[in-house]
Amino acid sequence: MLGTEAVTKILREKGFKVTPQRLAVYDALSSTKSHPNAEMLYNMLQPSYPTMSLATVYKTMDIFAELGLIQVLNVGEDSYRYDAETGNHPHIRCTECNRVDDIFDFQDEGLMNGVEAKTGYQLSGRQLYFFGRCPHCQEKASALRH
Repeated sequence: MLGTEAVTKILREKGFKVTPQRLAVYDALSSTKSHPNAEMLYNMLQPSYPTMSLATVYKTMDIFAELGLIQVLNVGEDSYRYDAETGNHPHIRCTECNRVDDIFDFQDEGLMNGVEAKTGYQLSGRQLYFFGRCPHCQEKASALRH
């Protein structure tokens, strides 16, 4: 994840305006591991930026995605989630509470090589998602059974 100066530099170099709202959106995203959607980010920022619109958040996320500053996640919900950690890593979503977590140190070279061998494609990237019940939801379900 990048600091404010780096984000400012990238925006300027690519011809985009540097606004306090854009910097605040990136800061909010980079300071959470919850993989929020645009509405969640909007709600996080609303107390500090009451005049910011939800459309501003969406447009900002589109710009950041275009510039490679964020990952756009499609974890099977009605809206995209976002991640400021742009290195390749899988994600896992709880099918009960919709929590989304990163999975780091996941070795998928064998999977990538297998896909290339089976398809003939030369892979340039991937997004890998897993689904299941998170530990917290498992505990809740276990407590209800007892």
